[in-house]
Amino acid sequence: MKSPIQKMNFAKRRQKLWKRVRGVGASAILITRQINVRYLTGFTGSSGFLWLDAGKAVLLSDSRYETQIADECSDIDVLIRDAKSTQLDLISKIQKSSRATSMAFESDHVSHSLYQEMSDQLATELVPVSGLVQELRMIKDRAELDLIRNSIRINQRAFAVIRSQLTADQTEREIAHNLEHQIRKFGGEECSFDPIVAVGARSALPHAVPTHAAIEEAGFALIDWGASVDGYASDLTRMVVTAKIPPKIRKIFETVLKAQTAAIAKIRPGKTIQAADKAARDVIGKAGFGKYFGHGLGHGIGLEIHESPFVSPIRKGEFRQNMVVTVEPGIYLPGIGGVRIEDNVRVTKDGVEMLSSLPKTLDESIVYI
Repeated sequence: MKSPIQKMNFAKRRQKLWKRVRGVGASAILITRQINVRYLTGFTGSSGFLWLDAGKAVLLSDSRYETQIADECSDIDVLIRDAKSTQLDLISKIQKSSRATSMAFESDHVSHSLYQEMSDQLATELVPVSGLVQELRMIKDRAELDLIRNSIRINQRAFAVIRSQLTADQTEREIAHNLEHQIRKFGGEECSFDPIVAVGARSALPHAVPTHAAIEEAGFALIDWGASVDGYASDLTRMVVTAKIPPKIRKIFETVLKAQTAAIAKIRPGKTIQAADKAARDVIGKAGFGKYFGHGLGHGIGLEIHESPFVSPIRKGEFRQNMVVTVEPGIYLPGIGGVRIEDNVRVTKDGVEMLSSLPKTLDESIVYI
């Protein structure tokens, strides 16, 4: 049986990209952003460019990755440099052989110095483009969805172990380290980002860095964690309640859950991204906590933990089938504490599929330690 990665049709992805390249009037494109190279070829190394024109696709790399590329990218031509040449030498060589009269490049990734070098050495017009590959990556294919589901499954298993083993003297840092251990134990490569574990008032810091504060120092904690599995990320947040909590924390907990439910109800193909964000923001604002919800509602997940589409009041666009996004409203009260509830959802043809399923109500968040 083929693995999800083996089921990926990289050639089809390149064909879709090529149509977009022709749409901007270029006769070739150079992909330099490594995560985009991976999406289009399957190459997982740290040094590689992709050249794409009407007749061919060529992966440009160096001798360190020659064997790896043969294993990972059997369906693509390869150009390997040695220690006496540079990536720009390879680009120049393939550009001359292709006779491309215009070359698109990822303007949001190419450094100014590389742009200047290409301008000086390449006999072709340079066409800056932005987001062509990211737009393709927003819509997940079946193999990608399988990998994301597996990432979420491992992520949830890791949390279940953490929750069941929780003791009063465990520190934020110990919990964060144990999360990574459990993710690796269940088959993940690593955490998709550094886990956030914040006890009591520290939970008002949306991106709190774990410290030596112990669970017993407060009656609640926020845990935000993710797994990376075969390159694909998941991202979840849950609250852990270990003692009686202040009435205000109880109120914001209930408000955040209502806000998340309202937002998810607005996610479906054709609905605007801003409408989902507004639905959550309206609930939180009506409860009197509007100024304490300062971040966007969510973001896409896939090969990156934060990728398009980004769901916020300033992002335009509509939801499309097979987008996968987080829905993570939060309220953060300085000096008191914060609550964030985060799930991962797939946009279906008529609504959403909840990809994550961990309990999240206040009663379900109680852990006896």
